[in-house]
Amino acid sequence: MLIAFLIMLREGIEAALIVGIVASYLRQTGRQSLLPAVWGGVVLACMICLGIGIGLDTVSAEFPQKQQEAFEGLVALIAVGMLTSMVFWMRKAARSIKAQLQHAVDAALRPGDGAGFALVAMVFLAVGREGLESVFFLLATFQQGVGLAVPAGAILGLIGAAGVGAAIYLGGVRLDLRQFFRWTGVFIVLVAAGLCASALRAFHEAGLWNGLQETLFDFSHVLPTDSPVGAVLAGLLGYNDTPTLGEGIVYLAYLIPCLLLFAFDRPRAASVSTA
Repeated sequence: MLIAFLIMLREGIEAALIVGIVASYLRQTGRQSLLPAVWGGVVLACMICLGIGIGLDTVSAEFPQKQQEAFEGLVALIAVGMLTSMVFWMRKAARSIKAQLQHAVDAALRPGDGAGFALVAMVFLAVGREGLESVFFLLATFQQGVGLAVPAGAILGLIGAAGVGAAIYLGGVRLDLRQFFRWTGVFIVLVAAGLCASALRAFHEAGLWNGLQETLFDFSHVLPTDSPVGAVLAGLLGYNDTPTLGEGIVYLAYLIPCLLLFAFDRPRAASVSTA
């Protein structure tokens, strides 16, 4: 539940940040009449992402066992790619996201018949990108058999993000983006490393990968994954009480370079305010 909550809170805040800045800028420049176009783009993006998620989950349920394992591994890899690109893109974009968005709004609203459509498209693409990242992460998580905890955490995260977005629009919140994206970025890199290992495990169960299956270590009697602490570590760090050598190599091969790149990429301090 905690993982889904934090991921969806971050994804939701990214989308809310973009929508809040756009809506606040329209309000400040006396163009409130265009706000329905913004909300229309948001609703359209959410509906399409929800439809894609339901469709993929329904289709995967019809697959035979081995094909379903292969699909789960593929979804996990797609989620890793999306989460990784989002982490590094947003870490850099936080430096000047407000100015960039305001410039994009001005460009979209230049005189012409397609001005409103351009604004809808801009918001739709911004929210849709975050929505697709969330869809693939949640699919990868749901397929591990998690019950109701993950959906509940995801919903709570979105509610929290919506509250932040409303506060941004009303001018009541000033975010230190440097700190926010630094710490959530490290957390997401750890989650993505665990997804890499789970993808390799799924490919093995699908019969697509049979190498490096020696047990790296066995902590099942000391710290099993179904224990309270083991479950938390599994969610936060991708912990497995009996990982294979291949899973350990994949985990570290992703984690170490990403953390090093993240550590050496130091954006200037940034904050955002729509007041």
